[in-house]
Amino acid sequence: MADEALNRSNSAKRLQTRKKLLNSACIVLGEMLATTMLMFLGCMGCVKTSSFVNSHLQCAINFGFVVLICIQCFGCVSGAHLNPAVTLANYIYRGISLPMALLYFVAQMLGACIGYGLVKASLPDSAVCSSETPQGVCITAVAGGIFAWQAVLIEFLITCVLITICCAVWDPRNAKFGDSIAVRFGLAISCLSLTAGQFTGASMNPARSFAPAVWNNAWENHWVYWVGPLLAALLTSLLYKYVFRRPAEEIEKA
Repeated sequence: MADEALNRSNSAKRLQTRKKLLNSACIVLGEMLATTMLMFLGCMGCVKTSSFVNSHLQCAINFGFVVLICIQCFGCVSGAHLNPAVTLANYIYRGISLPMALLYFVAQMLGACIGYGLVKASLPDSAVCSSETPQGVCITAVAGGIFAWQAVLIEFLITCVLITICCAVWDPRNAKFGDSIAVRFGLAISCLSLTAGQFTGASMNPARSFAPAVWNNAWENHWVYWVGPLLAALLTSLLYKYVFRRPAEEIEKA
């Protein structure tokens, strides 16, 4: 009897472990597909040649709509971080485990590279590298006249805004306002892209800058798009967590 009970207990534990692993695998796969979608749709919408007319306004609105779609599709699966900076903030703010945060990072980098690869496979070389985008479509580059330290500051500040929005969405006081999260993020990305896109490309996302750099071997000032966003994610999430967030029991008392 004791042996049977022990065997049942061990079987239940093994089944629970398998379910956890399967759930984690689904989350990581969802994050990879979401980032693939981000890069494919987002970068295809930035193509600009003499044949394919485009503008800064169109690119900014397109990226906002793409983020909206990604969150709507995969927000319930993985949270649709789409961005290592958001994952870092989530790790600090909500306590996502370090192993899962690392898996998110791998999924995002792999998904971004796959997504941009699909852009290159879907379009002629003349569209990816045109006279308008000689380095490659969707490359985040520092505009002429902008110093590298200014570019870091711009990326830092706009990512601070993005991470503040993330932390506010994660705040338990906003739990009842979750029905329009995808729309909110889409509009926010469009706004930030319109504001800073002409100066730095308004990346706010190391994965989004990394994939085009890899595929086009374009690394000039690439460090800007890691230092600015990740530093912003670190400081902003810490600030919101320890200054603005309130424990659930305090919210109930209020």
